[in-house]
Amino acid sequence: MRAATRTLDVTKYLLLLMGAVVMLTPLIWMVLASFKTLPEILTFPPTFLPDHVNLDNYRGVFETADFVRYFVNSVVIAAISVVSVLVTSSMAGYAFAKFTFPGRDVLFIVVLATLMIPFQVRVIPLYVLASDLHLLNTYAGMVLPTLVDAFGIFLMRQYMLSIPNELIESARVDGAGELRIFVQIVLPLAKPALSALTIFTLVMSWESFLWPLLVASSPDMYTLPLGLAQFAGRFLNRTDLQMAAATMTVLPLLIAFLFMQKRFIEGLATTGMK
Repeated sequence: MRAATRTLDVTKYLLLLMGAVVMLTPLIWMVLASFKTLPEILTFPPTFLPDHVNLDNYRGVFETADFVRYFVNSVVIAAISVVSVLVTSSMAGYAFAKFTFPGRDVLFIVVLATLMIPFQVRVIPLYVLASDLHLLNTYAGMVLPTLVDAFGIFLMRQYMLSIPNELIESARVDGAGELRIFVQIVLPLAKPALSALTIFTLVMSWESFLWPLLVASSPDMYTLPLGLAQFAGRFLNRTDLQMAAATMTVLPLLIAFLFMQKRFIEGLATTGMK
């Protein structure tokens, strides 16, 4: 029995290891290729490690494209989106989880139903709305679809259901107001879910392509995905520069995940979003 259990565990670990190798190999190859020269990348049979660490590709990217501007635009848009989603999702999730009011369940179902509508269906009305409000080619227009997130409301509501009602009632008995209870008791207890939602929103905003492509009409408003697409079109045959630009695009997300991975995993585990 013990031998069978050990064999099963070894099999599971091998499968997980194979899956990790399949998922990580393109990412690792991209990073390593960004340090290679173009002839070295095109060598057959291909090599995995670079002969020498070469930073010329990164210098070439900065000299031929305004990636600093693209990076600043992505950071500003992601920061506004993350803050807005955290505020609106935590407040709405708390209301759905801890308050009773007429039509609460129906309203929550309506919020969930919006998750079933593809963004491609909403994009035309959103574009008309942004145009009527004169928000095209502005930061306000770029963040318009990401200010409120139905998935974030669902995530926060599920997590806040696990917060004991007795804790909130005790605070009310002690004279604490609703705003103080929300800020000083509920939000600190919801840190794991807030961290998970931060990562989700950050990734969604960082890799958004369709909406910024429609709204941004000048290169000064381009985000990193748009800048990367334009860059790849200009340098179709320069795989070395493309790998350096792609590495620069994903590196901030990897750093953010490394800093928040503990809270992120806790949030996924406690909300059942595994």
